[in-house]
This record gives sequence, structure tokens and C-alpha cells, in this order.
Amino acid sequence: MLQNIPTHVIAGPLGAGKTSLIRHLLSQRPAQERWAVLINEFGQIGLDAALLTRDEDGIALGEVAGGCLCCVNGAPFQVGLGRLLRTARPDRLFIEPSGLGHPAQLLRQLSVAPWQGVLAVQPCVLVLDAQALAAGKPLPQAQQDALASAGLLVLNKDELLSDSDRLRVLEQLPDLPLFWTRHAALPLAELPGLEVSAGAALEQLDIPQGLAQLPALWSDPAQPICLSQSQQDGWSIGWRWHPSQRFDLVRVEHWLQNLDWRRAKLVIHSDQGWRSGNGLDNSPLNWLPSEWRRDSRLELIFNAPQDMAALQASLAACRL
Repeated sequence: MLQNIPTHVIAGPLGAGKTSLIRHLLSQRPAQERWAVLINEFGQIGLDAALLTRDEDGIALGEVAGGCLCCVNGAPFQVGLGRLLRTARPDRLFIEPSGLGHPAQLLRQLSVAPWQGVLAVQPCVLVLDAQALAAGKPLPQAQQDALASAGLLVLNKDELLSDSDRLRVLEQLPDLPLFWTRHAALPLAELPGLEVSAGAALEQLDIPQGLAQLPALWSDPAQPICLSQSQQDGWSIGWRWHPSQRFDLVRVEHWLQNLDWRRAKLVIHSDQGWRSGNGLDNSPLNWLPSEWRRDSRLELIFNAPQDMAALQASLAACRL
């Protein structure tokens, strides 16, 4: 395994565009490099790996679900990252913490044992929703705390902003390198630390080993796996279905429109093929074709716990 692997934390609040930015970076990967991406999600099902899946060699994806990385103290994060590094042996690592996480704490954890000498942590990339900032929506405290570690502010969703809107956004932020963008399309050349390369390989690096989170299996392919959890910052519920199960895409859209969620992510086998969707604050979903085929997944984040039985019954009516 290489040592001092350049490591880029891509942070930002819910819905700012972190996953989209990583997707754009992956499309620009130099052919001779191996990259790895570790994704952390607030919910327990895990959607971002499915949203990022590409039919391409040279990219390895790992997930740690069920809370922010800095709060998933020890085993899941340490073992998940160690397993990803041993398996992928990457030239470059990207880490996407949950939008409800604490990136400043994560950066501190990555800079000490057992990762000291294994990872070369680069200045953080902080992805921000420029439209939300222009509208006066405050930046969550956890993201404000990460500003001091940021090497680049990506001001995403700038397509509808006037010059006065842009000025209002800049007045809220410290004097740091920034890049205005839409759809989080960041050129690879703008990535802080791109010039850093990993060191020569060492075989005796002391990184955590053991079993990471095991994937759930279906005892009945017709029944979904459902997981929920409540944390200080919200309540999440997620489902995984066997890939043989199919959904009516229009019914799924109507079902989502009638719920007051903060965040929705899904990859489903529908009557229109495999489709992915991603939305914030009950907004219309942007449906895209998906290369994911392992299972259908849906995860919702709410401000408060919901009636699980009612959610499951109404969602079941969306299946074909």
C-alpha cells in the first residue's frame, strides 16, 4: 500500500452538491491513477455509492452509514476506511462526510494516528449552496466551523444569481479561494492539493483491520429491508429492495410530493428503467439514468420521527 496518500475531504451542508462534485471529479480521473471514495451518510441504508456508481475500472467506493464520521467513533469508520485502502490501494482518496456531520472534527481525526503517515490530508473543499446563502439561509454551525480548514469554497447553483446576489453571498464568507459553479462542475485543475502524489509503497502500515458493516440480505426477495434511526439533527428512514422488484416512477413521484422531507435520495428499478433521484426540502427530483443494478434504495431525512407503518404502506402501493 502507498503511504501519504493525498486525501481530499469534500464537505458541505445537505443538498449543496457534494456528490455531484465528486461525480464530476471522477469523470476527470487520469487514466493511470487509482482513486477511492469513502462516503458517509446520515441514514443507515447508504445511497451515495449507488448514485456515484460508474461502469469503469480504477475507481473504488466504500460507505460508512448511520451518522457523521466523527460521531461514528472507532470501528465502522476506522475499519471501513482501512478496508477500502487495503483493497483499492489508491493513488488518491476522496472522503464525503454527511451534510449533517462535523467536517472540522473529521479533519482532525484524519491527521493523527492511525492515519498519520498513511494519509496526506489536503485543504478541505467546502461545497456551498449559493442560492440558499443569497436568500439569507444561514450556514449550519458545523459547516461554519469547517471554513478555517477550507482550501476552496465551491459556490454551487449560481445560475440564477444577479451581481448583487453574488456580492451578498461573498459578504457572508471569509476571504478564501472560491469557484462559482452550477451542477457542481468543478474542473480537476481547481482541486487543492492536486499536485501532491502518494509516497512509495509500504507493506507494514498499521491501519485498522476487522469486519466492517455487513450488507443486509433478503430472507424474502419480495420484502424490503427497512432501517430507521433518530439523532439530534434529524430522523431518517431507508429501504433496500431486491433488484427484481420494480416501481411505477410516476407513483413514486406523487408519493414523495405528499411528504415533508428534508432530503430524499433514491436509486430504483422502475417501469422506465433504472433511475436515480436526489432532492432537498421536498423539491422536485432530478431523475437521471443509473448504472446501479445491485438493488433499489430509497432514503429520506425528516426533522422529526414519522409514522413508519404509514410510510411503508403508502410506499408499497408504488410497486408494480
